[in-house]
Amino acid sequence: MTDPMAVGGPRRIRDLVYETFVAEGRAPSIGELSRRAGVPREAVAEDLARLADAHALVLSEDGDRIRMAHPFTAAPMAFVVTPQNGLDDRRWWGGCAWDSFGISAAMGLDVRIDTACPHCGAAISTLAGPQQPPSSGLAVRFPRPAAEWWDDVVGTCTMIRMFCSRDHVEAWTARHSPGAGYVADAGDVWRLAVPWYGHRVDPGFTPHTREHNQQLLEGVGLTGSFWQLP
Repeated sequence: MTDPMAVGGPRRIRDLVYETFVAEGRAPSIGELSRRAGVPREAVAEDLARLADAHALVLSEDGDRIRMAHPFTAAPMAFVVTPQNGLDDRRWWGGCAWDSFGISAAMGLDVRIDTACPHCGAAISTLAGPQQPPSSGLAVRFPRPAAEWWDDVVGTCTMIRMFCSRDHVEAWTARHSPGAGYVADAGDVWRLAVPWYGHRVDPGFTPHTREHNQQLLEGVGLTGSFWQLP
C-alpha cells in the first residue's frame, strides 16, 4: 500500500494541519483545508481518511473533523500548554502528559504545563522545554499496554495523566483500576517525548519506524511486555 505521508495530496494536507495547530492551537476544518490546498472538499476528506488509517492523525468519531494530530489535540483535555515567553500568547490543549511535553519538543519551545492531580485535585504547574526537564517528583500513569494504545487512542491519551507523586498514582489506581497500568517518572516521559516528537512539525518529517520507536522506549528504561509496540 502506498504510504500517504509520501504522497503529494495527503502530505500537503497533513502539513497544513500541523501548521495550523502550531500557529493557532486549533485544527483546520475540511473547508479551510480545501481552500488553502486548492483541492475539492471530497479530496481533502479522502486524504484525511488515508492519513487516519496510517495513524498520521486522528479523526472524530463521525470522520468529519480532525480530533488529534499528535502531540496536538483539537478538543479541550486535561492539560493546558502555554509558552514561558510572556510575549507569546498562543495556547494549546495537551492530550496527555506525554503529548504536553511533546508540544514543547515539536516546537522547540519552553512551556508551562498546567493540569490537576486526578487523585487529590491539586493544581500541578510545571515548566518544561527541549532542554528543561519538568519538576522532580511528578509521576505519570499509562492506563494500558502499548500494543493497545490505538484500539482507542483518544481514550488512551485521556488517561495518561500526571499526578503529584507516585503515592498518589498508586492510591488512585487501587481505588479505580486495581492492578492496571504503569507508573513512570515524569522526567522519563519528558526524555521520551523529546526525540519521539522533536521533529514532528519539521517540513521534512518522516514517520518513525516501529523499531525506532521501540528503541526510544527502551532508551528511557520503558521495557518489558507492557511497552512492546504492535
